[in-house]
Amino acid sequence: MNSGAARASQSRLEIDLGAIVANWLSLKARLRPGATCAGVVKADAYGLGAARIGPALARAGCRIFFVAQLGEGIRLRPVLPAGCDIFVLNGVLPGEAPEFRAAGLHPVLNDPAQIALWSGYASSVGIALPAVLHVDTGMSRLGLSQGDARRVAADPDALAGIELRFVMSHLARAEEEVAMNATQLAEFTMATSLWPGIPASLANSSGIFLGNDFHFDLARPGAALYGINPIPGRPNPQLPVAMLSAPVLQLRDIAPPRSVGYGATYQAAGPTRVATIACGYADGWLRGLSNRGGAVFAGQTLPFIGRVSMDLITLDASNVRDLAVGDHVELLGPARPVDAIADEAGTNGWEILTRLGSRAARSYRPA
Repeated sequence: MNSGAARASQSRLEIDLGAIVANWLSLKARLRPGATCAGVVKADAYGLGAARIGPALARAGCRIFFVAQLGEGIRLRPVLPAGCDIFVLNGVLPGEAPEFRAAGLHPVLNDPAQIALWSGYASSVGIALPAVLHVDTGMSRLGLSQGDARRVAADPDALAGIELRFVMSHLARAEEEVAMNATQLAEFTMATSLWPGIPASLANSSGIFLGNDFHFDLARPGAALYGINPIPGRPNPQLPVAMLSAPVLQLRDIAPPRSVGYGATYQAAGPTRVATIACGYADGWLRGLSNRGGAVFAGQTLPFIGRVSMDLITLDASNVRDLAVGDHVELLGPARPVDAIADEAGTNGWEILTRLGSRAARSYRPA
């Protein structure tokens, strides 16, 4: 990650810690009474910097964090207060249990082999070790099948040595109003009955908006913390948190039949002013936005023309006569929301944020 002052020729990524905290507090306020709100900071907090975002959430009162991989948890542990729990969604694999214990991390146990591994390790060290039990209710990725869940529940020794903190599952289509949500809720409710008295967790960001029945004891928002709309098709209730801008390196005027960029995929139809900016797919800006994305300057949109290349993007600045070399155009921010960019690229906001590279000069607004 870049540090120090931004250079004139460098793109800038500003991350608003206060907006992230406000998003977490607003999600927490939506939960049913008694439910707890975690913070999902996997993939380096969706590409925005877990080392800064984790502590900001902890200061706001978040005490439960989720990452995807062991290495993420090891990096996060030193920056969080000792009272915070970190759960690793991908679980524990052979040889990793000592690393989990040394770092104070807790696995999400996804299958009988992981349960046996963690139980065996707990027996070998002679102490109960915390974990979460994951039951699949329709994602068909990680998690115990319904049959495995019943077999584990029926075996009094299966969870020996494991301090079971939560039973969890994950919603597949929470952002949509579909029957699958009710089906998953019913399956999960049945699964939780196998371990009476153990807290339960089902809702992701969008799941929080499905109502109290989905909240259980713990919600696990991720995307909504970072400004991605958890209720597509309706106004985004979350604040934007990331602002990416890039400087203009050069301006030139071209006329037909001049083309722009690799492959000559754009050809001027008339007099065109081309602005070249210092950003490209090495900065995480998708090549799929070639000839379809855009940037904003002084309230005016400058369409991408030609291909997004590794280091540069070319814009049509024909209607923005006051644009000058060194000016910054907004690629991501209030005028260019992450969900709108995702729609243009044919992807989702998760990919837009997690692809942001380390080349931009990063700064953080305090919480």
